[in-house]
Amino acid sequence: MSSPSRDGPDTSASVPRTDVLRWPVVGPFLRWRHSRLALQVPMAVLALILVLHGLFGPQLAPKNLATLLVWVHWRGALVIGLLVLGNVFCLGCPLMLPRELARRIVAPARRWPRALRRKWIGIGLFVLVLFLYEWLDLWASPRATALAILAYFGAALAVDAFFAGAPFCKWICPIGQFNFVASTLSPLEVRPRDLGTCASCATKDCIRGRREPATPSAPEATAAIERSAPRITQRGCELDLFLPRKVGNLDCTFCMDCVHACPVDNVAVATRVPGEEWLVDAARSGIGRLSRRVDVAVLVVLFTFGALLNAFGMVAPVYALQRTLAEFLGTNSEFVILGLLFVLGLAVVPALCLGLVAVVARTLTGAPAMRHLVRFSLSLCPLGFGVWLAHYSFHFLTGLWTFVPVTQLALRRLGITLLGTPRWGLGGLHESWVWPIELGFLGLGLVGSIAIAWRLAERDFGRRAPRAFAPWALLHLALAGTALWLLAQPMEMRGTFL
Repeated sequence: MSSPSRDGPDTSASVPRTDVLRWPVVGPFLRWRHSRLALQVPMAVLALILVLHGLFGPQLAPKNLATLLVWVHWRGALVIGLLVLGNVFCLGCPLMLPRELARRIVAPARRWPRALRRKWIGIGLFVLVLFLYEWLDLWASPRATALAILAYFGAALAVDAFFAGAPFCKWICPIGQFNFVASTLSPLEVRPRDLGTCASCATKDCIRGRREPATPSAPEATAAIERSAPRITQRGCELDLFLPRKVGNLDCTFCMDCVHACPVDNVAVATRVPGEEWLVDAARSGIGRLSRRVDVAVLVVLFTFGALLNAFGMVAPVYALQRTLAEFLGTNSEFVILGLLFVLGLAVVPALCLGLVAVVARTLTGAPAMRHLVRFSLSLCPLGFGVWLAHYSFHFLTGLWTFVPVTQLALRRLGITLLGTPRWGLGGLHESWVWPIELGFLGLGLVGSIAIAWRLAERDFGRRAPRAFAPWALLHLALAGTALWLLAQPMEMRGTFL
């Protein structure tokens, strides 16, 4: 596959060599119109089970499916799926089922307000979720976890049943924002098979949707109505990503609507170089120029520093720091102390680090500080994803089989003994086996961030590239060193008996 140029995608791109939609079994399934529904239904059933077990099951976290599957298994499977496949959780997201049912009753006509078409709400909610996870000890409370799942379903329904399109996914959902950023490092993307075919397309069904033609035998009055407001038989992209101008995975939910809407089968799920889309500063569909999207840059920064803060909250030094802050402030309020930690970890420290790097880079290159900061902050993404991968894979792999005895216990409480007595001795991989995997994820993230920073420096500064690159490389090394120290600390085995 051809690489995107600095100004935009390669418009001469040929048919991709690898197209998942052409694979046996997987390809026909994804091209099936009801493939997403087939994934959403079992996910919705699982969500219902988690809610019921969270509300009415044992309120000890390691014995409850809600806390165990959400905070140990789902998070680990999520990041590994993003790395290996792409945004597969959004593809099978069960939150959209209530919305689809509601829209069958009343179709919303309002558009999401233009003033809110930025990531700021999603960014705020992303920080809020991280904070509530620590403050409310969600990992230790099955009931609170169940209520959080219900709140998520309710929020998605309230927004998308009132506004047309998919504003909850694009602008609000904090998990969605996490997935969008992380999926830029995945090896697959939805793209046109041949841009020449797109150029000759008159209907633009991939974004407008496939519309039912007027009935030939209908009376003239009826036919006129059908022509002026044809019924959409297959919707196009609800996130406003026009396929020929789409670059990479940012804001793409992998919903496959464009695949089903294209009348000439010109959409591929193709392989690509992970992270390459961060190098493109063209005016891409639905997003615009990344160098002008301060909100996207802030999201990437919080994605990266949030990974470090989330890991820091599970190691012993955090408790010593909390005691110090409690003595300094003269309060034992966990809300106040955690709030201060979050302000320091997600605002003060990132601002100091990035501000210092921007000042040094401006001194060395003369580049405008803000544009340089927005552009190069995107290079943090691989390192941040590497930290999330290392952290979540540790919990996932060391607690890999812990769901088995919890499932056995849940069934026995219902009088079903088919799976036998709970085997509480089941765990997962030994920590010594997981440690090299963590180091590998962190190392890959560091290499990816340094590579993107260097490519950006080459493209934006030419011969002065080393001057622009050096301060960012030092920042990446410092953050990677911090992550390595965190991962080397004994970490709480939250949500399990391990």
